[in-house]
Amino acid sequence: MKIKFVRSKELILSTHAGLATVGALLAHTRLAQRLNHTRLSEMENPYHSHADVMKSYIGLLCQGKSDFDHIEPFRNDDVFPICLQLQKVPSSPTLRQRLDRAATEAAGWNEILLEESADLIRRVQAPLTGVQAGSVVFVPLDIDVSPFDNSGTRKEGVCRTYKGFDGYAPIFAYLGQEGYGVNVELREGSTHVQNGTAAFLTRSIAYARRVTDLPILVRMDAGNDSIDNLRVCHREQVDYIIKANLRKEPKELWLRIAESSGICCQQREGKKEYVGFIEFTEKGFDRPLRQVFHVIERTIDRDGQMLLVPEIEVNVYWTSLRCGPWRVIELYRDHATSEQFHSEIKTDLDLERLPAGKFATNNLVLHAGVFAYNLLRIIGQESLRKDDAPIRGNVQRRRIRTVIQNIIYMAVRLVRHARSLIFSFGKHSPWSPVLERIYRTFA
Repeated sequence: MKIKFVRSKELILSTHAGLATVGALLAHTRLAQRLNHTRLSEMENPYHSHADVMKSYIGLLCQGKSDFDHIEPFRNDDVFPICLQLQKVPSSPTLRQRLDRAATEAAGWNEILLEESADLIRRVQAPLTGVQAGSVVFVPLDIDVSPFDNSGTRKEGVCRTYKGFDGYAPIFAYLGQEGYGVNVELREGSTHVQNGTAAFLTRSIAYARRVTDLPILVRMDAGNDSIDNLRVCHREQVDYIIKANLRKEPKELWLRIAESSGICCQQREGKKEYVGFIEFTEKGFDRPLRQVFHVIERTIDRDGQMLLVPEIEVNVYWTSLRCGPWRVIELYRDHATSEQFHSEIKTDLDLERLPAGKFATNNLVLHAGVFAYNLLRIIGQESLRKDDAPIRGNVQRRRIRTVIQNIIYMAVRLVRHARSLIFSFGKHSPWSPVLERIYRTFA
């Protein structure tokens, strides 16, 4: 049987009813007021307010759309401005030009986005899960660089990254096991991971403290093995686990240290593991520095073949924690979860290939992306508070893509009746109770 297509002149239908929850969360911030108070040259009374421009773009990002041209279909959409509480939806050129102007004139929009995002997480009491180290619960602050592939473009700042492709090398700071983004900085692709990281770490700690009063545990990989980062952590009085870059230190030296100072465990014949720590004083620090080591010596491989020369594997970590060495190693391994957060920003929000040609504009876009990412993360975590979602399972964190596909993209009919706005869902809309509950929580 053939299907007949009919276009109604009266029904107002939408595919993105979930943006109502985004608008409800934005209402808890001072984003609109602060953006509208900023002044851009030759723009005293803009036709489209700064708040409408930024909120419109955040609305796009919350649907996984980053290109400025994607705003055009929403200019005649009734539901989009209602959900985000917009006066007017800007055109694509207006959106691009306004972000260009705000970025190049250093209007402070980046800082406003980060501050309002951090304050929102605290204000709505979003779930923030810590990690146990001894008798203390710490909130992890994971800092890491993730190259963005922008090959084949001539955008400002695009150059060779350490991954072997042309692009950018932004640095991110994520808080808690949920991975809320508290800081971000776009960098040119060839920038060394430690260049400017001490200052970035200081700002990240400040943003993290806007979110929580719990103790903070900074985690960084070997690319950030620098005495400057240790000084920042000691000055800001936060705990840390930073993987050491052994550089040219001989592995045999660490094997001797492990044999004299560590605990040996023979996992199988021909394989010994040593775990322990050493402490030493360093000029400029008020307490001894501690290094936890994990050394593996193999004389027989996993297939039973004897090795002529022992194979030595060494991992060393700078840490201020006083818990057991194995716990320090486990906590550092959890740092790898930040790769999932990178992936969600790159793919789920479609931000890997940034949309602008100007470096400053792309930096602002990335800040808006982190703001949208946090909105979706809050919505996703709120959806887990009750067991009313069609997709059940023992999950600790709902993926951003799942939030977009099942909560943001939801078909609805808009009804105006008796000076009221009504979202009417279809007969079979399994996620609608979840959306309604989340909206009522934040509205």
